[in-house]
Amino acid sequence: MNGRNERAIGIFIAVAGLVILLGKLGIFGYIGRTFWPLVLLVPGILLHLYYFMRKTSATILIPAGLFTVYGILFLICNLSGWHLLVYLWPVFLFGIALGLFEYALFEYPRPAMIYSISIISLAVSIVLLFVTLLTTGFIYVFAALLIFAGIWLIFGRPKPNRRFR
Repeated sequence: MNGRNERAIGIFIAVAGLVILLGKLGIFGYIGRTFWPLVLLVPGILLHLYYFMRKTSATILIPAGLFTVYGILFLICNLSGWHLLVYLWPVFLFGIALGLFEYALFEYPRPAMIYSISIISLAVSIVLLFVTLLTTGFIYVFAALLIFAGIWLIFGRPKPNRRFR
């Protein structure tokens, strides 16, 4: 054996040992348990890219929107706790509505019925999400945003210049 082959075999053996060590330490199990929603999120993003590179029809945007939204939802729940699903359940409707909306938006000619259904479904899911979040501590954040918006409208808006009248 020459020195080049010995180095390649040495690198292979060292990498194999590192993979075995990390596996025994539970690193791969943790990554699999924590980041499994990427199995939905990555295909959703890839399907979007596939469409926008003009490789397929707009029909692919329905599962693309669905996978992307569900992947993000599951990743949030997986990292922060599944108890959040009590409040985030309208996102399931939002995923379907977003997929249909993207399809209706980019399909030519625009399917009017699907476009209307998707807009209504998006609005319903956003209202439901807002209502469920109001039952949590989000109400305090919303109240603070309203206060700041009111203060900005009172004091922050620029005064009209009266010189040019």
